[in-house]
Amino acid sequence: MNKLKALFLSVAVAFSISMTAQPKADLKMDQFVRTLMGKMTLDEKIGQLHLPVAADVVTGQANSSETAKFIRQGRVGGILNIKTAAKIHTIQKVAVEESRLKIPLMFGLDVIHGYQTMFPIPLALSCSWDLKLIEQSARIAAQEASADGQCWTFSPMVDISRDPRWGRVSEGSGEDPYLGSLIAKAMINGYQGDDLKKNNTIMACVKHFALYGAVEAGREYNTTDMSRLRMYNEYFAPYKAAVEAGAGSVMTSFNEVDGIPASGNKWLMTDVLRKQWGFGGFIVTDYTAIPEMSEHGLGDLQQVSKIALQAGVDMDMVGEGFLTTLKKSLKEGLVTQSQIDMACRRVLEAKYKLGLFDDPFRYCDEERAKNELFTTENRMAARNTATQAIVLLKNSNQILPLKRRGTIALVGPLADNKENMTGTWSVAADYPKSVSLLTGMREAVGTSATILMAKGTNVVNDTALNSRISIFGKPTYYDNRTQSEMVAEAVAIAKKSDVVIAALGEAAEMSGECASRSDINLPENQKELLKALLATGKPVVVVLFNGRPLSLSWENANATAIVESWFLGSEAGNAIADVLFGKVNPSGKLTMTFPQNIGQIPLYYNHKNTGRPLVKGWFEKFHSNFLDVSNEPLYPFGYGLGYSLFSYGDLKLSATTAKGNQIISASIAVTNAGQFDGDETVQLYLHDLAASVTRPVKELKGFQKIALKAGETKEVSFKLSVDDLKFYNSDLKYDWESGDFEIMVGGNSRDLKSVKINWVK
Repeated sequence: MNKLKALFLSVAVAFSISMTAQPKADLKMDQFVRTLMGKMTLDEKIGQLHLPVAADVVTGQANSSETAKFIRQGRVGGILNIKTAAKIHTIQKVAVEESRLKIPLMFGLDVIHGYQTMFPIPLALSCSWDLKLIEQSARIAAQEASADGQCWTFSPMVDISRDPRWGRVSEGSGEDPYLGSLIAKAMINGYQGDDLKKNNTIMACVKHFALYGAVEAGREYNTTDMSRLRMYNEYFAPYKAAVEAGAGSVMTSFNEVDGIPASGNKWLMTDVLRKQWGFGGFIVTDYTAIPEMSEHGLGDLQQVSKIALQAGVDMDMVGEGFLTTLKKSLKEGLVTQSQIDMACRRVLEAKYKLGLFDDPFRYCDEERAKNELFTTENRMAARNTATQAIVLLKNSNQILPLKRRGTIALVGPLADNKENMTGTWSVAADYPKSVSLLTGMREAVGTSATILMAKGTNVVNDTALNSRISIFGKPTYYDNRTQSEMVAEAVAIAKKSDVVIAALGEAAEMSGECASRSDINLPENQKELLKALLATGKPVVVVLFNGRPLSLSWENANATAIVESWFLGSEAGNAIADVLFGKVNPSGKLTMTFPQNIGQIPLYYNHKNTGRPLVKGWFEKFHSNFLDVSNEPLYPFGYGLGYSLFSYGDLKLSATTAKGNQIISASIAVTNAGQFDGDETVQLYLHDLAASVTRPVKELKGFQKIALKAGETKEVSFKLSVDDLKFYNSDLKYDWESGDFEIMVGGNSRDLKSVKINWVK
């Protein structure tokens, strides 16, 4: 009798929790899922928590076996890394025709910055500061992926990072929580649209919860340690914004938080994510994250699987810990039936929201795949977006834009490498269809100019390192000639030319997952080539391909111009040519600070003051500075040039004192003083001058991207409210405090006009 009573209570509690977590509009879903779960065996419930890999796209080292048998037994909830509608249809058919309860599978893939039509890597996308374009890129990615069978993407990655050594900065939106939050919302809206049951939308998965971008030394999968005050004020915001935007799922991170790996951290997964933020979707681990908790030192597979379930994790990606140990743990009283039921319910609810119970094959339309992938319209959208992501870092003597005449030398290991143009995490890209810089430039000039090309050097000369970066179908085309032979060939064509374009930087897989670098300078062999080109006396325009900020002090001091093109996707070559030849006036602005050298890292604009800040100049004894380099970045957050020169008038406030919920207007006149029409991103920052806890020297609180014709002036206005003053105090209460504030507006985080205001409650 006691056992029956306990069982009844556990079911009642689970049902009560599910009902309180669901709005009234979801009562139909609740009834459906409750009825289905009433028919499921324990093995089938645990099976819904199992996410194996069975694919022609592989990440990690785990090996999934006997997947088909498990599907027939109803012991698989979804599968990751299978491409094409035909393959997915075949596997889904096994699930809904050969398993007992015919529960459909979810199919997930890393659709990070496009599906077959590749857009710029996320870091580059963020440099557009164009939320509509960013949302459109996710919308097109969802349309293409859903046409090819996918219903779930492991994106967006919203981790804040201030360490460019970490390779995954390429997959995020930079160092700022405000901008990162807005981009997170735009990506969620793009993927999920207004109705997940539409067959051209896919479910988003926010990652990596939490703090993954703060790994020590920028080394992949490494330890993270920070105060909760810093978590809430500087790192949590984009995750929370994604939840508020309605993200259907969240992925755990590999790092530990407060000494507990995220996948087993109940405070993170339950207290913060579910209770504080109200997240109602399901939580999936990252690849083999549950068994990896054993390496962290939390116990064997059964123990760490129990910890993960109790923490609030619902689905085990590839690790098979839930699949192989939960039944035993239930029998031994280590986990409860209600915990298993709740995890199962959340996975089933996701499938219901996706409409898979109505039509398991809604994403398996081969006609859609034939007609909607890599279309001319999608490629044009990718090209336009790519032009907006390019950041002009230097342009001496107005060498750019180039004239379509004379002879142009194109030199460098990335000048004609279309496979690398898409960057990291481009798993569904059709690499041979990408446009190289050489192709783009030739298309741009036609017969009006002559383009001479030479490789000049390899991406890296170290053959062992080259083998580590020539992967995933992205060869570097290592040239076995000597460095001196290749440099000599490049110098010879440079001498025959009017201008030299040096295509330098990283190979695509020198950034991304497990692509940390201890040295973020240009490879020495590339710098040697650049020095030789500059020695010819010809103007040299450096076009950079990279997935992270680089240390470019020497290049900035010596190159004629520097164009930060990142990895721009399928239309990279065309987009870069559009900018080089002036069809598009570059308007991108950096979303990560570029250091002068690696010793300055971590370096970010919204830092805090010390008690002995550097007041002036470079060096003051007994102040916070370096002996050998200034505190300043090479290029600050928000920085980016164009072919126009934008000047800012005086900043004006509607009032210099405010009380309570008063709205304050900040306005400034911006003038295009150049000869080209162009776009400028006007940025607003705020500094809380005195508070109960230390506050950053400035924080981004607003921005507007405006278009100005040559000679035109526009008045740009921002509205400020007490919401812009709020922060988490030492009690982790989100509030604002009376006092003095500095309002700053300008074209980057360094060059700002400022006014002070006193604001009281």
